[in-house]
Amino acid sequence: MSDDNQTETTDPEPSQTASGIIETAGAHAPVLDEATPDITDEGAQADLTRRTFADFGVEPEICEALAAKGITHPFPIQALTLPVALDGQDIIGQAKTGTGKTLGFGLPLLMDTLGPGEEGWDEDPAAGSPQALVVLPTRELAKQVAEELTMAAAKRTVRITQVYGGRAYEPQIEALAQGAEIVVGTPGRLIDLMDRGLLDLTHVTTVVLDEADEMLDLGFLPDVEKILARTRTDRQTMLFSATMPGAVVALARRYMTKPTHIRAQDPGDEGMTVKTVQQVVYRTHALNKVEVVSRILQASGRERTIIFARTKRTAARVAEDLASRGFATAALHGDLGQGAREQALRAFRKGKVDVLVATDVAARGIDVDDVTHVINYQCPEDEKIYVHRIGRTGRAGNSGTAVTFVDWDDIPRWRIIAKALGLPVTEPVETYHTSEHLYSDLSIPEGVTGQLPRDQRTLEGLDAEEIEDLGETGRRPRDARAGRGGGRTGRGARSGRGGRSGRGQDEGRGSTSRSGRGRSGSPEDAGTQEQAGRPRRTRQRTRGGRPIATRNPDSAGD
Repeated sequence: MSDDNQTETTDPEPSQTASGIIETAGAHAPVLDEATPDITDEGAQADLTRRTFADFGVEPEICEALAAKGITHPFPIQALTLPVALDGQDIIGQAKTGTGKTLGFGLPLLMDTLGPGEEGWDEDPAAGSPQALVVLPTRELAKQVAEELTMAAAKRTVRITQVYGGRAYEPQIEALAQGAEIVVGTPGRLIDLMDRGLLDLTHVTTVVLDEADEMLDLGFLPDVEKILARTRTDRQTMLFSATMPGAVVALARRYMTKPTHIRAQDPGDEGMTVKTVQQVVYRTHALNKVEVVSRILQASGRERTIIFARTKRTAARVAEDLASRGFATAALHGDLGQGAREQALRAFRKGKVDVLVATDVAARGIDVDDVTHVINYQCPEDEKIYVHRIGRTGRAGNSGTAVTFVDWDDIPRWRIIAKALGLPVTEPVETYHTSEHLYSDLSIPEGVTGQLPRDQRTLEGLDAEEIEDLGETGRRPRDARAGRGGGRTGRGARSGRGGRSGRGQDEGRGSTSRSGRGRSGSPEDAGTQEQAGRPRRTRQRTRGGRPIATRNPDSAGD
């Protein structure tokens, strides 16, 4: 179906059953913007995903690293992006979180980057300096993207450094001083290091802006413009965003050169909401919500579950209440230090806890395929947040269940969301923990109570996952001297701006990629590789098959 008729359909309208389940089979939600893409995957997904990464010209070493992780065939957004990116063109990629964008921009970025010991390294004026930059809105996303790039670069000597707030400055400064070819970070910490003269972007030839719409929502676009102004004007720029609001389009027009607009959808997803997700909406009383949630968490087939709250205080309280009822629960919100946030995510991914209570901003980096249930403890602010939340389940072709609680005061807001998404605008069904339809809708066994039986409390829990001391930066040095407490990290990565913790923790040194699997990646180690019998790589930094020109200091922005 083309974009021209995407808002017109003869399919049946969405409907809501008497129990509160939203029927969406065969319904198409409106598209998010009016821009007509240059390339789409409509009608070509099967053909695209039959090809391998090698078929697209990805170098053998990277293909081997991907194959070692069971990755051989690209997702649609990757298959569409690779030929254009490898040709050196600017790209606007439109795809939702979780569709595989990272490898779409990451593989061309790796192929255009020289690592220590590779042929041409000694002659390259950019040797040891950042050659590529990836900018993301949240710490969790930055960590996730850096880890995925490190995985793809496992057989290369390219060094990947994570730069984001909430961690001590010193390990990140040390990693940059030792040399980093690829820097992945959040706007606040990147600008902080730039202003200190510790991060030089004049050799950067590839810039990726991921989740651009979220950077807009978090107020980061002015910071992004400042970062782009420090890079070469002849750089390759790739921008990825789920939606294309006016400010993001304006950013693309100002800083990109004849970009190719690519749009890809999730398999089986023809609109803003995923068909494989069962959507249930209940009108619930605030004092009864925890009782209802505790029943939902005992539904048949329920595994990993994310509960979204609107405020940090609510997230903390709900997590505590559920933990007291025997559920293996962790909280994820902005009042937690970075170490505690990473502890919660690791415990969730490893299955030590199976219930994560999170706020929207903190949950941007959650990328777990086997989430079976999402519960909107509070009604989302708008349709974009609703789509983001329920998109945490039903991923990678799996089915999922999304339950939304709507308070009496939130009925008008829900009507606006439902209308924007093409969902039924009927009144949510009034529901309590004793309501019969709650059990039938969600396959909850009869007789369950608000407490998880002791014989089912088998998970290790959050305390089983070690918390790292990251030398977190939530305050400026003068605040510390004044004895002011509070490890509150604030919004995004901005809270650490201008503040040093004064301690460099060894754990923080993990922000430098060990893509060489035990090799330090320093130039001195390059000779050791040859002595061990490994041939030197023959490589020259190129873009679209053409050598990248020697850096001209005047080519960088002011």
